Amino acid sequence: MSNFVSPEELSDLREQGAVVRVIDVRWRLDRPDGRAEYLDGHIPGAVYVPLDTELSTHGEASEGRHPLPSTATLQAAVRRWGVDDGDLVVAYDDAKGLAAARAWWLLRQAGVDVRVLEGGIRGWQAAGFGVATDDVAPVPGSAVLHEIGADALTIDEAAAFPASGVLLDVRASERYRGEHEPLDPVAGHIPGAVNLPTMLHLDAEGRILDAETVRANLATVGIAEGTRVAAYCGSGVTAAHTALVLDEVRVDVKVFPGSWSQWSNTPGRPVATGDQPG
Repeated sequence: MSNFVSPEELSDLREQGAVVRVIDVRWRLDRPDGRAEYLDGHIPGAVYVPLDTELSTHGEASEGRHPLPSTATLQAAVRRWGVDDGDLVVAYDDAKGLAAARAWWLLRQAGVDVRVLEGGIRGWQAAGFGVATDDVAPVPGSAVLHEIGADALTIDEAAAFPASGVLLDVRASERYRGEHEPLDPVAGHIPGAVNLPTMLHLDAEGRILDAETVRANLATVGIAEGTRVAAYCGSGVTAAHTALVLDEVRVDVKVFPGSWSQWSNTPGRPVATGDQPG
């Protein structure tokens, strides 16, 4: 079964009476609060989800910018969205699925049936479907979540991972090489990591490329059937998108949620630069 649902499929599910909870996860690094855009126009019935407070938590800089929320925090959020056990959740955003993938990654671990909307809000509108401008507040749900965290790596596990598998740095290549670092105190990458930007897997509209192309991309960094794979990015959001894409082609991926923001804020961690793993 695909991790994605098309606008037409989502519309059909709702018309057929299926219980679908739609969540709007609009977030970007340059605009972390997407509520204003949500209120300008969202899929009818969609609940706005603030990524920074419901899909992550905050602590010391050495924990990274987007540490995992506790299972209790995520469960409270899911119930606020109106989700009951057995409901289908469909997540979307306006940034090629990056933020929606964070929701997918967390909710899948928690035992929730979850999909990502192909093309996000733009795909929905391009397909001819309308939007609403209300602030949706559904009747609270009663979903009970499984404990999350099994698909996450600690900083020490991430450091050791290249010895037994492929550790993917999925940021833009200039950040991997250490030529440009707009957010964190040190530029470069985790020694042993290879660079495969997640955007290589998408078309111009943010839809995943065909499976053959994705697998060919993976082969360029030594990933084949049976390879152990983990991913990190700047703060654990984009890496979740890589996990989403690779799961679609049946490659299991662990995510280091602390990512470069945790690594670069932890004294004593080695740093590699240039275009080689180091």
